Formats: sequence, structure tokens, C-alpha cells
Amino acid sequence: MNHTEEKRSQYARRKKRVRAKVMGTSERPRLSVFRSLRHVSVQLIDDTEGRTIASASDREIGSTNKKKTGGKTAAAALVGALIAERGLEKKINSAVFDRGGRRYHGAVAAVAEAARKGGLNL
Repeated sequence: MNHTEEKRSQYARRKKRVRAKVMGTSERPRLSVFRSLRHVSVQLIDDTEGRTIASASDREIGSTNKKKTGGKTAAAALVGALIAERGLEKKINSAVFDRGGRRYHGAVAAVAEAARKGGLNL
């Protein structure tokens, strides 16, 4: 197994371990964060019905040039504020945070902190 395959399998195991413990309901949906090399997207998911309640991405806020917006972490903070606003519009006050197997730092932490400042209880 080469280095890339090993890292992917480790990420998949961490993600599976997190998802075994985190479950979203209609009253308290799961705030799932997906971070790629270029973008950050989040969803509020009701796992009991298997549907997405709200979503947000840094593609929506027009952050094509990360240097102008302050980098990926700053763009992630804007996404966190946007998902909190959309959640509150749908009368969702609290959510379960799903970091998706990533470490809680950088863009992932920025999403969570901005969502908390926006009014979501995580």
C-alpha cells in the first residue's frame, strides 16, 4: 500500500468512527463539514429521514480567489455564519457537529466557531 492509499484508508476509518457516534434528528440535525483542498461545504442533515435540511458552500460566497478573502479559514468562517443563518431561518437552534474524520482545527474549527457565533448551539 502506497502512502496515498494509506492516508485515504486512515481517513475513511476515522470518518466511520465519527459517524458511528454522531446521529442527526429533525430537532437536532447533524452539521456535516466537507473540506477538500480548495473548498469547504457544510450541510444540516436529518439522518432519521435521510434528507438535507440546509447547505452552504464557499462557492456561494464568491471566494474564487482565496487570497482576497483571507484564505480557506476565513472563507470557512463565512460558510459557518451562512449555515447558521439558514438553520435559524428553518427554526433550527441546535445541531450535532460532524467533523467528518478531519482534525478540529483550521477550516473545520472556523466553521464550528462561526456557526456558534451565528446562533447555533453545537
